[in-house]
Amino acid sequence: MSEAVQCYGRKKTATAVAHCKRGRGLIKINGSPIDLIQPDVLKFKVYEPILIVGKERFANVDIRVRVKGGGQVSQIYDVDEQSKNEIKQTLVTYDRSLLVADPRRCEPKKFGGPGARARYQKSYR
Repeated sequence: MSEAVQCYGRKKTATAVAHCKRGRGLIKINGSPIDLIQPDVLKFKVYEPILIVGKERFANVDIRVRVKGGGQVSQIYDVDEQSKNEIKQTLVTYDRSLLVADPRRCEPKKFGGPGARARYQKSYR
């Protein structure tokens, strides 16, 4: 019987769920290999925990990540967040700020204006 671990990460409205089990070192995000992520700037964000810990630690583990909700950047940061949860102890010694989640959320719109803070222009005549 093979051991399997699931963990999740969140960024704004995106949620990533990672399923880790023993294997050959495959890392897939939404069914596609980690090498095919575009653009390259976001690819390095996903690779960050792998590069910090070392690729040899992932040699006998298969990781499959499912991401739902949010936009492209939010999904990538979400994958990054949940992968950091798996290797928390190593990252704490490297840099604690890598583990702290981003608490910012979109502020809801209020009445009397077109957005959350903006108000309609006032006319005196």
